[in-house]
This record gives sequence, structure tokens and C-alpha cells, in this order.
Amino acid sequence: MREDGGMKPVILDVDTGLDDACALLLAARHPDLDLKAVTCVGGNVGLDDVVINTLTVLDAAGRSDVPVAAGAAVPLLQPVRAAPHVHGADGLGNLDWPRSTRTAGAGHAVDLLRDVLRAAAASGELVTLIPLAPMTNIALLLRTYPDAAAGLREIVFMGGAAGIGNATASAEFNIWTDPEAAAIVLRAAGELGVPVTMYGLDVFYDVEISLDQARSLGGSPSAELARKLIEKRSELYQSDGASIGDGGAVCAVIDPDGLTTQSFPLRVELSGSWSRGRTIVDTRDWSADLTSDPHGPSPSVVQVATAVDGARYADLWLSTVK
Repeated sequence: MREDGGMKPVILDVDTGLDDACALLLAARHPDLDLKAVTCVGGNVGLDDVVINTLTVLDAAGRSDVPVAAGAAVPLLQPVRAAPHVHGADGLGNLDWPRSTRTAGAGHAVDLLRDVLRAAAASGELVTLIPLAPMTNIALLLRTYPDAAAGLREIVFMGGAAGIGNATASAEFNIWTDPEAAAIVLRAAGELGVPVTMYGLDVFYDVEISLDQARSLGGSPSAELARKLIEKRSELYQSDGASIGDGGAVCAVIDPDGLTTQSFPLRVELSGSWSRGRTIVDTRDWSADLTSDPHGPSPSVVQVATAVDGARYADLWLSTVK
């Protein structure tokens, strides 16, 4: 909720797999969020499956009113590299769940983003953009229509890490999939004065729902789907519970006091056999090191999530989806 008591306008940009679905359910159901639109990009699965998965989750949440648009099918400079080993061939863990028969809007995701943000700038109701996927759509938006940034309150993205990886030993999947796009978004946000928060792997796994908690969910389509999502993720990792993953970034927008952040310069590594896609979080505090660095200072300074109140966010998610 905003300081004035109103709802927070948000847009989600997704490549809907299992954890994006957790985030979508939360954003669609929470009474403090005004979900203005959802845009889709190729990532966890191909773009067509992303769109169907997104519409399926919104149907379960009772939110067929939310505009959905398809965007970039592939990254800026490389083929899309899906993650069926994490999300199943269809991106939703091959769940026994009725698939949406709806279709996305006719326009491109970048055009929908542009229109919603221009309207937000005109009304003064600024929007929080929550990218939970490779940031191809967002890079195209900010470089094609930089004026749309006037409608942004902030960007809170799930991606990167201060020192770990998952897609590779050093890179997180969303950034690794399209590192050029991530670098463009960070630079453009700095140039355009848009505040950025990185919700990365350092906190990603710390908001966990136990199987017992998940099995208590039911009685509505959103709660039933939420239960299935946690059960599937628990099965995948052979554990007694599962993280809501991307859903934590939405929690951070609803309840920012549950997240600890520090301001750091940030770069994205665009080359290197072992480090491409790594987010370089500059934690140095000695000015002599900074001024002698031949690369110069990073143009992008972001709030990097360093700790999260996992139990607080787990309760927030559970109470919303059920």
C-alpha cells in the first residue's frame, strides 16, 4: 500500500514457470496491488508457452481483466535457453491443471508497457515495474521509448546475485539468458533516474513454504494452484518445502520492510568463458581503489537485497493466495 493508503500500481514482466506463477498469484490477489498489466518474454520456456501459462495463472486468480501481451521471443544477441529441468516441458511442471483458452492482446509487450507508463506519467500514479525474467522487453522499452520512464516509480527485478550463480557457477538464469538486456536496463535506469532494486539469489531461496503449509491450501482455484506449485517444486528438489522464488520480489514491493538492502554499484559481465552474465556487485569502500580502477565507476548504482525475513514473506504469500 502507498503512504497515502492507495493501491500500488504494478506491472509484471514474466517468463512464466513455476516460481513466476507463485509471483503472479500474489500480485493478482493482493488487495494492496493494482496489477496494471503482465508482459511476457521467452525464458524459462518458449514465448508461446509463457503466454499460455500466464493466462492460466491469471484465470486461476480470477483476473482475466488484466491485460497480457507477448513480447520478445529470444534474447537480444543469443538464442533462448530454456529450463525444462526446473519447470517441466510446459513451464508449469506438467501439472494436471486446465490450460487457459484465452489469447494475449494483439499488441506487442513493449507497446503495452509504453502505453501504461505514459498514462501513469500523465496521471501521476507512478508504476513499479517488476521484471521476473530476462529483461529483453525492458531493454527494448527504455531504449525505444525513454519517455515512458517518466511513469516509473521504481524497478524491482529478480535476477543476479552478489556472488553465486545457478545457470552457471557465476551467473543467475535471468541475467545469464540475456546479459546485454540487463546491462542496457541498468544503464538506462541510471541515465533516466529510475531507482532499481535487485532481488537476487542471495535472498531468492529464503522464502520457503513447507509441504504441510502448502497442503493446508485449498477451496479456491488460486489456493489449489498455489498448493500444486509448491508440491511440484518440493518434488523437484526432493525437499519438505519449496521457495516461492520470484514471488519474493513481489513481497518486497508489498512489504519493503521485510527486505534488507544496501546500495552498491553494479555491472553485468558480458564476456568471459566462465563469467558471462555475472552481476558484479562492487562492495569496495576505499576511495583509492575506486579512483585507480581503470574501468572507472559503474554508471549504475542499485539497492542490492542482502537479507530477507523469510517467515514474514512466507506468511504474506500464504495469507494472500488462500
